[in-house]
Amino acid sequence: MRRSRRNSRKSHNHLNDDTKKITNILIKTVFILLVLFLIVMIFHIASNLIKYHSITNQYLETLSTIEDSTNTQNTDTQNTNEDTTFNLTAIGDVMCHNTQYMDAYNSETGEYDFSYVFDDIDYYIKNSSITVANLETTFAGEEKGYSNYPRFNTPDALAYNLKKLGVDVVSTAGNHSLDYGFDGLSRTIDTLNSADISHVGTYKTQEERDTILFKYVKGIKIAFLNYAYGTNGITIPSDKPYCINLIDKDLIKNDIENAKSQGADMIVASVHLGTEYSTAPNDEQNELSDFLFQNGVNIILGTHPHVLQKMEKRTVTLEDGSTRDGFIIYSLGNFISDQNAKNTRTSIILDLQITKHTDGTITIDNVSYTPIYMYKDSSSSSKKMKLLDINKVISLYEQGIDTSIGESMYKTLKGELDTISNILNQ
Repeated sequence: MRRSRRNSRKSHNHLNDDTKKITNILIKTVFILLVLFLIVMIFHIASNLIKYHSITNQYLETLSTIEDSTNTQNTDTQNTNEDTTFNLTAIGDVMCHNTQYMDAYNSETGEYDFSYVFDDIDYYIKNSSITVANLETTFAGEEKGYSNYPRFNTPDALAYNLKKLGVDVVSTAGNHSLDYGFDGLSRTIDTLNSADISHVGTYKTQEERDTILFKYVKGIKIAFLNYAYGTNGITIPSDKPYCINLIDKDLIKNDIENAKSQGADMIVASVHLGTEYSTAPNDEQNELSDFLFQNGVNIILGTHPHVLQKMEKRTVTLEDGSTRDGFIIYSLGNFISDQNAKNTRTSIILDLQITKHTDGTITIDNVSYTPIYMYKDSSSSSKKMKLLDINKVISLYEQGIDTSIGESMYKTLKGELDTISNILNQ
């Protein structure tokens, strides 16, 4: 009986030893298999990562190539086998008198907001392919003190409100560009950059001045140029002659050739010139427009007189006998201001329908405009300023839907319509 128990214990111990050996072998085998599995997975993942990075790099290189060739800013695709049509909108002088920024001030928040001024007309600008305006003030900073004529300094909020409105490009070379010196000019540029509005005419460096501003619309490469007659007698810094484009035919011709050499499909020139408050262009404007057209400019947008002047579509005959379309408006007048001289409160939102044809030629197919009026509601305690769509306001008044402007303003607006038509078509 004892012997049997001993043999049983020996047999049991032997089984335990075998089980342990088998278990150890299984553990080692599973471990080895896990290691092999992990090695295979790591290899597989690494292989896929290499492929992923390769594809990603190819994609990024492709994107980079596309960006270089189309300039992602304001770029749409274009089928080169079809004509491409877009509309260019232009508005006049963006001025800001003290009555305007005081009206835009919110005493509760301590902030400025001009957006309400545009509520009646924003549709025309937001739905444009590209919109150009002329800036007739500086953004020199609050520490300089906001100011009125003769030296303009406006709250930065106006720049951001213009961007929200849909303004894409502003011309900045004008007689008020140096109202607060080079520092004010530089800060104006910085503010526009911060608001994501492209600008042309004033510069912080020579390199910036020598760089043509291009914007792309549906694949069409548009060059923008801007020149002014002077700076109200303010001396341009002798070590910074590049800071503002003054009207100089050699400079202009060189810029035009530069734009052409870089493949511009069309050239738009904003010109700050003319006799203030005169509804007729002077000899300087006429002579310079001929020069610009002959050298390759397609569209000329005049600013500075603060009142509308005539517009005309031209067939430009070049020295080689070839012809092309050209368009000029000698002055767009004021877009926003609080001037009270005759004709300073009426203006237009100009709309040009333009086509680039498959042979590369540019045609100006249609010219239209929306008459606007800078309204000031003296009965209101705040938000007095408002741009009116003249035709819409007249229609609403005549239908009895909205008579809030009163009979006197209704008659004024009716008269302004005739004035605008007479000026533009003189």
